[in-house]
Amino acid sequence: MNERDSAPGGLALIEALVNTLDVETGADTLDTVDGRAAFAIAEPDAPAARSLREALRTVCLAHAGHIPPGGDAVSSLDRLLADAPLRVTVDEAGAAALRPVEEPPGLTARVAAAIATASADGTWARLKACEAADCRWAYYDRSPAGRRRWCSMSVCGARAKMRTYRAKRG
Repeated sequence: MNERDSAPGGLALIEALVNTLDVETGADTLDTVDGRAAFAIAEPDAPAARSLREALRTVCLAHAGHIPPGGDAVSSLDRLLADAPLRVTVDEAGAAALRPVEEPPGLTARVAAAIATASADGTWARLKACEAADCRWAYYDRSPAGRRRWCSMSVCGARAKMRTYRAKRG
């Protein structure tokens, strides 16, 4: 399995949103019509999507053990999600699911539903952000112990290990 395979289920939406910004180059796909269309958002909604993206990135960093000082960014996600009410639906087989109240659901509501589902099935904490400060790419940690630190061992992990090696030798 490729290190950068998409996250499962609704977490793929969150992973894709976080990864709309290339931290290293500064390229933001939400600046493009196609990038916004991928999330069904209009240009006026892009600033809110960016705020949501960065709050999600902070939580993904926290999942990887990088807790920001003060915790304001994590609580900002909580505030953003408060605007996305969910309801429980039950299908013919009796299976319950959380669905956004608004139809069609906006980006924040879809993210809230994905987080609720992933929390219930235990996968939410495995969506993480790369430890490399020049990357911060979101990835789904498929390792058995759930302790991956980088989005890609062959790129970010190798760079970090090389920096550590050089620091010890120099």
